[in-house]
Amino acid sequence: MKKNKIIYWVATWIIFLWDGLMPALTSHTELAVEGIRHLGYPDYFRVELVVFKVLGALVLIIPQVPDRVKEWAYAGFAITFISAFVSHWAIDGFGLQTIFPLFVFAILLVSYRYFHKLQTKSNLEAGVLTN
Repeated sequence: MKKNKIIYWVATWIIFLWDGLMPALTSHTELAVEGIRHLGYPDYFRVELVVFKVLGALVLIIPQVPDRVKEWAYAGFAITFISAFVSHWAIDGFGLQTIFPLFVFAILLVSYRYFHKLQTKSNLEAGVLTN
């Protein structure tokens, strides 16, 4: 159980730092603004994306948030990473910048998998049947 918790929290903190804290601190920089424009998105989308990334990262990292809300945050991040991959591929072709969102997506999948492992374990210990 301890190993599962460590893997879960390390993966979840990576997502929090990379896709929650970093966008909050760097979204206003010229590089970030130009990056969104380069992909063909309007500037308001950058602001909207950052707000939802920060909120989603907080949802994942705060233990008191209900599991159903965490599921939505995981889904939102998955859509974001897959969309980033597709956007970069469509504009820039295949390269490191294109596949990088898939690496972060893999970390998200690890967090998601171990989130469910921990939930199943805690439910079994509490005597609750799960599907």
